[in-house]
Amino acid sequence: MQYAILGDIHSSLEDLQAVLHHISQEAPEAKLIGAGDLYECTVGKKKLIGQIYPTIEDVMIHPEGFDELLAFPSIYGNQEERILLLTDHPESLRDKLRGLPETLKAGRAVVVHGHQWKPGEKTIWLKNNLPNENLVFHGHTHRSGYIQDGVEKEISFGTKILLSGDIQVVNAGAVVVSREWVLYDDNKNCVRFMKA
Repeated sequence: MQYAILGDIHSSLEDLQAVLHHISQEAPEAKLIGAGDLYECTVGKKKLIGQIYPTIEDVMIHPEGFDELLAFPSIYGNQEERILLLTDHPESLRDKLRGLPETLKAGRAVVVHGHQWKPGEKTIWLKNNLPNENLVFHGHTHRSGYIQDGVEKEISFGTKILLSGDIQVVNAGAVVVSREWVLYDDNKNCVRFMKA
């Protein structure tokens, strides 16, 4: 089965439309999975001082028609966490964000956002928290990449990469600005880094 993994959308309607169109052209049968940071929180993490805002709309960018495009399963990212920290009034969108899982399966792989670990501690976090997973997709850094057994490998957009080694970690890049996503073929055990 094919999976189109896309994340770090940050409420960018135009970039999401471009990526979804590209996916429909390149892999129309692929199952889409969101890698978190679907929305953009307008309050930075350094400005978190325990304040609560009256509505979710007060703390996020929420373009008209955006939610309708998010018709695929997704995990939560740090932006969704911050939006939830800043609000407590029951709203349907807030309830939807609160219901997003930390991880999702994509064939034999797992998808996690990547904000859970500090820079340079990815391997330790994965070993401690996802010890049975040998193929992990994530986002968060807005930088596409592939790490095989702890070694970063060179990638080229559009080129098929056969997955090998004991532990593989794939960064799907960012939809916002870069319009990047990853096509993962579970049957052929390969990925293609894509750019709309």
